[in-house]
Amino acid sequence: MADTADISDQFRLDGKAALVTGAGKGIGRGIALTFAKAGADLALVARTKEDLDTVAEEIRSLGRNAAAIPADVTDIEGLGDVVERAAGALGGLDILVNNAGGVEQLGTYMDMTVAILENAFRFNVSAPFELGRHAVPHMLARGGGAIVNIGSMSGMQNERGFLPYSLAKSALAKFTQLAAVELAPRVRVNAILPGCVETEALRGFMDAMPDVRAGLESKTPMRRNGTPDDIGSAALFFASPASSWITGKLLEVDGAAPAGLFPNEEPDL
Repeated sequence: MADTADISDQFRLDGKAALVTGAGKGIGRGIALTFAKAGADLALVARTKEDLDTVAEEIRSLGRNAAAIPADVTDIEGLGDVVERAAGALGGLDILVNNAGGVEQLGTYMDMTVAILENAFRFNVSAPFELGRHAVPHMLARGGGAIVNIGSMSGMQNERGFLPYSLAKSALAKFTQLAAVELAPRVRVNAILPGCVETEALRGFMDAMPDVRAGLESKTPMRRNGTPDDIGSAALFFASPASSWITGKLLEVDGAAPAGLFPNEEPDL
């Protein structure tokens, strides 16, 4: 039987270089710090330089290298340069985490426009597609690698008021499965589907409205909301040798919360 040291080695990222988007705060920051604690060096991408610099200093305090690369991932034409800068700063690239995503607004179908829908796809699908396309050659040059996409449970559910976001995250999930088949066996591609995660922004809202937090927790079988560290641990599994025979999978990290956790009370037409 393997000893505990051998088992823990399966979750190490020593000598690995990872690019994480949306790394300035929230889930992206949690993933970046988890990877650094596991031995990886990080290229951090987000729009706000000040946020990136703060996270980079936290990573350096852990004894790892960190490169802050301010960029907007919806600038698709500039993503090749982002990857080149990351690989140049770290000496290569082994892991890509497509965490950045979202929508400019939510609302019912009749409130939406094609522009809103296309922007959602650009942010949540086109950017991960293009980042992966540029990152894979660097991974292959080092023998292989891993891509981890951060989706959402919303992409698996059918609820009013979330159409552009849910549709884009659903497409990201399918892209994960298709890319896994295309890039196997040398590059693995998996996705994490978070539920309600208390990022800094959401925690402030919850702190101001404790009844809302209590309601969400009471509906969740695990009786708490998620944390960025919860997602970081799942991402570490997918990025590490521990999941070396796993690709094309969608991992729900949601405390077993049911659909409709955030009920939408939009009236019928």
